[in-house]
Amino acid sequence: MTHTGRNKIQNKGVAITGMGIISAIGNNLDENRISLLSSTSGIGDLKHIHSKQASQIKVGEIDFTNEQLIEILELPKENNFTRTALLGLIAAKEAVANANLTIDKSIRTGFISATSVGGMDMTERHFKEFQTTSETQKYIASHHLGDGTQKIADELGITDFVTTISTACSSAANAIMLGARLIKSGKLDRVIVGGTDSLSKFTINGFKTLMILSDEACTPFDANRKGLNLGEAAAYLVLESDEFVEKHDKKVLARLSGYGNANDAFHQTASSETGEGAFLAMQKALEVANLSASQIDYINAHGTATPNNDLSESVAIQRIFYNSIPDFSSTKAFTGHTLAAAGAIEAVFSVLAIQEQSIFPNLNFKTKIPETGLIPTTVLKHKHIEHVLSNSFGFGGNCSTLIFSKA
Repeated sequence: MTHTGRNKIQNKGVAITGMGIISAIGNNLDENRISLLSSTSGIGDLKHIHSKQASQIKVGEIDFTNEQLIEILELPKENNFTRTALLGLIAAKEAVANANLTIDKSIRTGFISATSVGGMDMTERHFKEFQTTSETQKYIASHHLGDGTQKIADELGITDFVTTISTACSSAANAIMLGARLIKSGKLDRVIVGGTDSLSKFTINGFKTLMILSDEACTPFDANRKGLNLGEAAAYLVLESDEFVEKHDKKVLARLSGYGNANDAFHQTASSETGEGAFLAMQKALEVANLSASQIDYINAHGTATPNNDLSESVAIQRIFYNSIPDFSSTKAFTGHTLAAAGAIEAVFSVLAIQEQSIFPNLNFKTKIPETGLIPTTVLKHKHIEHVLSNSFGFGGNCSTLIFSKA
């Protein structure tokens, strides 16, 4: 059963005390905020990767080259950081600074990072050289998903708990969920959670093969949507226990009040027509938050702009909210679909929506999907926001929902 409008006791949730982000619409938190408030998209032409597909796709690409990122981070020139790890370290460092953290051995601190690309941006570049060019072989060790996570944790000085989540496009949402559970269970006092993914030829070619890439700026929830734009990004949130927050008189940006994960077990890359996985994830998140559907003020939708996802998610939203659907939008027309990082990118955007008391627009929308008739919010809208529901759905039926609430 879905929730009705009956009164429920709100779950206080887990405190969010810091955030960091780098994406196609900004190199830090403030730049992302400004772009969202000014409806400035980061979708454009592919520049940093030489691909045969470049003229046929649009992407959300970060302007910095790897060399520039290395210089910003002041890393040794002989490092073997991949682009995924570099972007992740930029965002994680900002999150730590934003939360005014000092990594202290006496405070049980964890780091949970999500990725799907891992280090393949460098191994695919040098694959044909590994047997003949010894200086490129250092990137073999940084190929696997956990390498970037460990590098970031080492740079931050985190040793108590370090792990990597990879559940396709719900990865970062699941990283956030795991962090909250570790705090609620008393295992850790503080966890830095999120995800990072860079663009790569492998993902470009893979999604092109699936025939779900658009050659134009994507149009989420539009009847004439052609497909998604890939993006690269990284974002992290600092979660802290109430005891720690109260003891140190810390400022709370918002709270993670609910979360849910489900799988419709329907298809390797497609969602079911009834949106069963999405429906169950949203239903579970509402239950964890002790909220009714009527208390959600804004839905940050997964909204990939693919024919299958947007229809399936629309059906699931209707099943949860019936005829009282709150304002909703997909922010992927700003950043592109950032794969494993998407849940963290949109978690940051959800918290910004609460801070700014604003609904960020669903760019490029013109025509409603005839099967559902849902119309997203298409211009910046100021309104009272207490609770934001954020969806992240991945291949293999991995569906996750997070709920963020005003502190």
